[in-house]
Amino acid sequence: MSIICPTVLAETPADFREQMERVAPFATRIQIDLMDGDFAPTKSIAPIQVWWPEELVADIHLMFRQPINHLETLISLEPHMIILHAEAEGDLLGMMRHLQKLDIKAGVALLKDTPVSAAKELIMQADHALLFSGDLGRFGGEADMAVLSKIAELQTLHPDIEIGWDGGANVSNAAQLAQSGVAVINVGGAIQSAANPAQAYRELTQSIK
Repeated sequence: MSIICPTVLAETPADFREQMERVAPFATRIQIDLMDGDFAPTKSIAPIQVWWPEELVADIHLMFRQPINHLETLISLEPHMIILHAEAEGDLLGMMRHLQKLDIKAGVALLKDTPVSAAKELIMQADHALLFSGDLGRFGGEADMAVLSKIAELQTLHPDIEIGWDGGANVSNAAQLAQSGVAVINVGGAIQSAANPAQAYRELTQSIK
């Protein structure tokens, strides 16, 4: 069963609050995108400024070159999951194991051009693999459906891994994503920029049933 997961991506605390309050009334699970202005070209609010309503399940997608520098701050927030990029620096495997010991799920994100084979060890440890198809740190990217070809490889390496998608998901392609094996379809601009975000969420949810 696939779910629609609204994304919050903000450069200022005021924008973060606005986006969070926009999706909180209808979302059950959200993804918070954090960018460092280095690994990702844009810079978000700082990890210490992150919050969410306690009734929501919150995943944090950390687009940082050096995730270790902010990991303990994010751990203190007790999110459902923290997703690290396979292309980031540091002992990523050790960080993932540390998260899991603290009962926080560990995810690994793969950029569009990163082959599954390059992150084999991380994928085998991870609870979640995020297939990234868009532009780092921005809403409104175009989904590259060719990235779906990675799903078979992921499932061969780790049959029980939860698969997520980030980048260009909308009502025209959400059904294909779900049918291809994506369990968590993260949606940014198609919800946040909609005239009626709640209706957009409902339509997306209906499209994958």
